[in-house]
Formats: sequence, C-alpha cells, structure tokens
Amino acid sequence: MPGKTYISFRGARWCALAALLFLCVALHAQSVTPQQFADLQKQVTEARSNADNAWMLISSALVLLMTGPGLALFYGGLVRKKNVLSTMMQSFAMMAVITVLWGVVGFSLAFGPGGSVIGNLQHLFLHGVGAAPDADYAATIPLQTFMVYQLMFAIITPALISGAFAERMKFSGMLVFLTLWSLVIYTPMAHMVWGKGGLLNASLGGRIPCLDFAGGTVVHVTSGVSALVCALYLGKRRDYPHEQLRPHSVVLAFIGACLLWVGWFGFNAGSALGSGSLATSAFVATHFAAAAAALGWMAAEWIFSGHPSALGGISGAVAGLVAITPAAGFVGPMSALAIGFLAGPFCYFMVVKVKSYFGYDDSLDAFGVHGAGGTIGALLTGVFASRYINPVFKDAQGNLTGSGLFDGNARQLLNQACGVLIAWVLAAVGTLLLLKLVDLTVGLRVTAEQESTGLDLTQHGEEGYSLDT
Repeated sequence: MPGKTYISFRGARWCALAALLFLCVALHAQSVTPQQFADLQKQVTEARSNADNAWMLISSALVLLMTGPGLALFYGGLVRKKNVLSTMMQSFAMMAVITVLWGVVGFSLAFGPGGSVIGNLQHLFLHGVGAAPDADYAATIPLQTFMVYQLMFAIITPALISGAFAERMKFSGMLVFLTLWSLVIYTPMAHMVWGKGGLLNASLGGRIPCLDFAGGTVVHVTSGVSALVCALYLGKRRDYPHEQLRPHSVVLAFIGACLLWVGWFGFNAGSALGSGSLATSAFVATHFAAAAAALGWMAAEWIFSGHPSALGGISGAVAGLVAITPAAGFVGPMSALAIGFLAGPFCYFMVVKVKSYFGYDDSLDAFGVHGAGGTIGALLTGVFASRYINPVFKDAQGNLTGSGLFDGNARQLLNQACGVLIAWVLAAVGTLLLLKLVDLTVGLRVTAEQESTGLDLTQHGEEGYSLDT
C-alpha cells in the first residue's frame, strides 16, 4: 500500500534524526566542563528568578490598582454626590500615608524577626531590604520586591474601613486614626499570620497554624470588624434611616468593582510569591469563587426582593473575592465554587437582614462584606483546604498530612476559628481604644452643618461635579 510505505519511510527518517540528535547531545555532554555546567545552572536559576520577580512586580501593581482606582471608584459611587471626592480621597490618602509609614517602620514590625505577636526593628528605614532574597519568605525574588508587594496589602486594608464611616468623619481624624490603626492592629496581625515566629504562621512554625493564603484574617476580618466598631462608635448619619441614601452613581461603583475583580488576581495569585503552578491554582480559584458568589447574591436578592440588581451583583462578586482570599492557594476550582456559593447569600443576609435588624449605619457595608465574608472564608478554608493543592503539614516522618476537614484534618477547623477569634478581638478592642484616643485629641465627627453641606466642600474645598460649567 502506498500509504503504508510513506508512513514507514517517514517513521524511519524521524528515528534516524532522533538517533543523530542523541549522539550529538551525548558527545557534547562529554565535553562540558564543571564550570560550564555551573554557569548553566546559574543561568537557569536567574531565569526563574527573573520570571518570578516580573510576576510579583505585576502583582504589586494589580494590588495597588485595587485601592486606586478600584476601591476609590467603588466606594465613591456608592455615596451621595456631595461626598464623592472626600470618599475617594480617603483611599488615595492611604496610598501616600501608608507607603511612608511602611518604609519607615511598618515592614519591620510586620516581617522583621521577633516574637510571636510583633516583629523587631531590624528593618527600620528598610535597613537590609535590598536585592538579596530572604529564603524564609520568598527565595526567588528580592526582599525589596517582597516588601513592596506586602506594602500594597497594608495600603488597601485601612482604606477598606473607610466604607463604614463614609460621609461623616473628619479628614484629619481619619488620617490620624487609620495611621495608628495600621501600626497597632495591622502590623501585629500580619506578623502573627505571615511573619517569622508568628503565633498563627502555618509555614514557619506558629503555635496555632492558621491557613491564610492572602489575607482573610489579616486584611478582611480586621478591617471588617474595625468597620463595625467605627459605625457603632460614630453613630448613624443624621438623615439615616429616615431618608433613602441612594448611591449617586452605580456606574462608578460598577467600574470600581470590576477593577477590584481584576486586581484581586494580583492579591491572591500573587500570594504564591512566584510564577509557578500554585499561582495558576490561586488565580483559577479566585475567579471561580467571585463568579459563584455573584450568582449566589443575585439569586438571594431575586428570591427576597423580586429582582437581581447591578449593585447586588457587584457586591456579591466582591463578597466572593473576600471569602476566597484565605483559601485561594489551598483549594481547587470546585471547592472555590462551593465557597463562593456559600459566601454570596451569607453576605447578602448580613448586609440586608442583620444590619436592618440591629439598625447600625455601616455606610458602605464594609462589615457585611469584608468582616462577614472574611470570617466565613477563613473558616471554610479549614474545611476545604487540600494537601494536593498546597502541601503544608507533615508528620514526624516527613510524610504529608491533611490540610483541611475534608482532607482528614479536622483540627484545622479549630485552628482557623482561633485565628478568626484573635483577629476579631484585636480589631475590636484596638479600634475602640484608638477611636476614643483620636476623638479626645483631634476629633472624629464633622458637625451637623458640615455633614449637611457635604464633606467635599467642607473638608477639601471642592466639588466632584461642576454641572453648571
């Protein structure tokens, strides 16, 4: 058969080429000197380091994108137009203030080696933070890259709290309060979960190994619980709930939420601290959870209010992103879907039902989404975490053991609950003390007249919209 003859000839030709290639490689291998082999290894290591570093710098930019413009637009669209600039300015101010604070002392307190609760001052003024990696944190990227990546987390966390006191806190009071909050609450929580010797650090020998891949407790529980304390301490806006305080632009909020979704890939997938398969797994889990939570929130809204709203859809997506944050690097796609489907309706219930029942004025639902979503996400991490996604725990013989409840490690659910409890207590008590301190010195709440006029004019001397020009 002509066809068979052609196939046989082609197969023989490829076999001959393969044999020739093998012979060339074998002869070349014999001529490679130890120095050449060492140089080749160095080039491979440098290539991997460059790839990881590029991904981490991109991730750092993506996380900064979450604060400005993401969170700024999301929160800015949800307030009334007389407060749009002041609300956006709160997020922008954190980009500037926390950067300086982090470089001077924040990074050292969070990631310097120290006790179980707080780091030392080894990296004060970024001393020793340069191009050399720190193998305990990330062996393939410069410590300076790790520092700037973690800075972006430190920026967005206090900015999230501003959603609770939107439209009624003085700009000066906000600056002092959130600066102190970053030092007193954020840095110890970051050290406990991610720092060397931290109490809750699962990978560096913490006494209570709490799994928190990208900041469920560090970022969302602390900011969400602090937001609730702020809302209770400041009291309600003067026309709440007598008037319906509608968002002035759901379009801006919609754009902001979509930017948050995109930026969250840097937040979660970047927390792999490299460009390998774990980053891919976290990326996929993040996307799946956000989609599932958006659908879950809209379904609950459709059932209880008769229609799925755009605001509900974007709120659900953010809730899913929050909930998957601690689990992103420990669960597969189907577990991420389950976490999202659970988080969406749960956060809807907290925002619509619980807030209405207790009557507190969490202006932009920072607690209902971040506090509640971070809590349920941290707990569900202890349920769905799998050793096959990210091997964390080993027995005395070095064999891998289960990561979560469904993976044969029921104790991890208790560890997660301990981590959540510590975050709740630290955030609640610390925030209350700081609010009282700032209120007695600088002052927190604007006057009734300033609140009526709007914070754009009274705090910044400008308006977001000049419709008469």
